[in-house]
Amino acid sequence: MTSDTSASSPMRSETHDFVIADHHVRIVFNSPQPAPCPHREGRAYRNGMELLPSFEPFRVAEGSGAADLFFRLTVDDSLRPVDKSLRTRIRKFDTGNGETTVDQTADGGYQYIIKNINGYDCCLLQANKDFTDCRCALNGNYNMRCFGLNNALMLIFAFAGSRRQTLLIHASLVRHKGYGYPFIAKSGTGKSTHVSLWLRHIPDCDLMNDDNPILRIIDGKPYIYGGPWSGKTPCYRNVKAPLGAVTRIDRADVNSCEKLAPIEAFASFLPSCSAMKWDEDIFHDICDTVTRVVETTPIFTMHCRPDKDAAIVCHKTISR
Repeated sequence: MTSDTSASSPMRSETHDFVIADHHVRIVFNSPQPAPCPHREGRAYRNGMELLPSFEPFRVAEGSGAADLFFRLTVDDSLRPVDKSLRTRIRKFDTGNGETTVDQTADGGYQYIIKNINGYDCCLLQANKDFTDCRCALNGNYNMRCFGLNNALMLIFAFAGSRRQTLLIHASLVRHKGYGYPFIAKSGTGKSTHVSLWLRHIPDCDLMNDDNPILRIIDGKPYIYGGPWSGKTPCYRNVKAPLGAVTRIDRADVNSCEKLAPIEAFASFLPSCSAMKWDEDIFHDICDTVTRVVETTPIFTMHCRPDKDAAIVCHKTISR
């Protein structure tokens, strides 16, 4: 980490480098001195690594991989929205934790306004077309800034990954005998519960990530990684494993597991991947990577109850 100052300017800059899923990421904090919070008069909050404790396991020496940066994000609260005449509204969407507004800018890039569940603006994010160079401004108290910055980084990682055969997926990920097994499902369906049953009843298992693991195709083979985002479970592990299988959890009264045909597998897996359907280039690249996963990896649906037998049935069917 470096900190730069100059006698002629109060501007300070801190640079931090990370390797996440074998991709080099750089985060730069400009003016990381305390910033005022409009929602708590008299209070001030600092932009810096205090907002990203989950990134520490992924830190590397500054300058590592500088020639092949996956993306660079500069955090600078002086950033202002792009003029309305130079952007077009794409859509608003509800993440379940708040609303995000997306505009496309005249140069082909994007602008996002990220709100929390209370409707407060937490982050203004601006990205170039391929999400390799991004800037954001944060707002509010510590929790709002953490929320805004982490959500911005997830967006950037997902969409920068499209051109590098990298997917940020919504899954709970267990490792068994060296292979990674992500379980996908809509929130609240029971993927974390099913993984907890594996951890309790299947020997030689450990939790790699509980919400947002990262999947990559490298030299034609699929690998899955832990990452700095893990939902409500603090599991931020810098770990990697060959992909064993992908399994969608479906609640049922009887435990059974079935392997899906390729078309069904594609349709089952794609919704778990962070994507931008309105950007044809990014969405096309994501679909190509999903296709490669389907071609190389068995994909199952596990119809199950939340009990020990479900873990045993699933393990016998999908494990290598």
